[in-house]
Amino acid sequence: MRTVSRKWALSARPAVEDGRGGAGDRPSHVPAARRPAAGLRRALWWTLLTLTGGVERKGQLPPGGCVVVANHSSHADTAALLAALDARHAPAIGAAADYWFASPWRRRICSRLAAGFPVRRTGGGMDDLIAKADDLRAGRAVVLFPEGTRARAGELGAFHRGAVVLAEHARVPVVPVAIAGTDRLLPKHGRLRPALVRVAVGDPLPASATPEEARDAVAALHRRTTGEPLRDSAARKRTAAVVASRWGLPLAFAWAFAEALSWPLMPELFLAIACVAMPRRALKLSLTALAGSLAGGLLALQLAASGAQLPQPLTTDRMRAEVRAELAVESAAAVRHQPWNGIPFKVYAREAGRADVAPSDWLTHSALSRGSRTLTVGLAFGAFGFLVHRLRRFYGLYLALLGAGFTIGLSLIVAGWS
Repeated sequence: MRTVSRKWALSARPAVEDGRGGAGDRPSHVPAARRPAAGLRRALWWTLLTLTGGVERKGQLPPGGCVVVANHSSHADTAALLAALDARHAPAIGAAADYWFASPWRRRICSRLAAGFPVRRTGGGMDDLIAKADDLRAGRAVVLFPEGTRARAGELGAFHRGAVVLAEHARVPVVPVAIAGTDRLLPKHGRLRPALVRVAVGDPLPASATPEEARDAVAALHRRTTGEPLRDSAARKRTAAVVASRWGLPLAFAWAFAEALSWPLMPELFLAIACVAMPRRALKLSLTALAGSLAGGLLALQLAASGAQLPQPLTTDRMRAEVRAELAVESAAAVRHQPWNGIPFKVYAREAGRADVAPSDWLTHSALSRGSRTLTVGLAFGAFGFLVHRLRRFYGLYLALLGAGFTIGLSLIVAGWS
């Protein structure tokens, strides 16, 4: 979200009214009518950020109203704060009036989805801020980006006076907050890409804090937050390194190709391992595995048609009999049952070759059936990888559970078809 420039931040300061705005004069709770809307906004942005890599928060706002000052490097900073700050403070975000409130639809988006309030950048901006003093005394959090604009990644500009003047006027603390990861999630002049966002809430500063003190507190908090390594699994890092290397896609192709001929482990198992470790490659891995499966199935059909027989472990006579019966009725279209009945793809490919199914018909129908399953499974595990990005330190446990679940499931399928 665009923020307020230095024009209003350096404008004349209003006098603090004597005898008003003391800490003992303000209510301790936000009016109940504001909380449902704040809760819905928090749920919305938390959900969206979870889908793009996750959001974490450390620390919490103090009771009562406060002015939140945060570093600003991305338009995603507003979403991060609305997702991380608790709804009981009903956070309100200062936004540039000449941009976010210049048209009715922008005004609605800013005020309803981002809890924004207009701050003029060409004079009168300080009055717009002071008008939020009653909200602060009522227990709300007013969020400002004192740099006045998005800074480059890793930089922190000078803080203007607007935030500290407002805090002093309302007699509420200034709370430093550091945001890390939004510069990777949505870089300045860049495109959205997956990244974990971390929000760290620092200790409150007194209302008399200077802009320099507020900036120093945010800068120190930001350094600690960005310098703290994300806990990760060694198994995930090794898996991701292989998947991201030049061998990742050939391995997906070879696994699926071999499974269509003889290999007993389905390519979806490979996708469950690889796509969770490296979610952003889920589509490429799934498409490559599909290509390998189709190529292997076509070769299996040709080999069976010529009389060659490759071993097919963990398949049963009943599976083969079922496939022969389906092929006799539906020909190549019988493969549409394969994604859901538990019979391996290689059984369909070999029996189709024995039944003299035309390779072109086989390729068309198997592309539809295998594509529906392989792409769905691969993309689902990629989405799961995004959702659990913050829990990647448990990847080793995930592999153990995956292996156990796959073993049990495969055993049940083989037993059911025996």
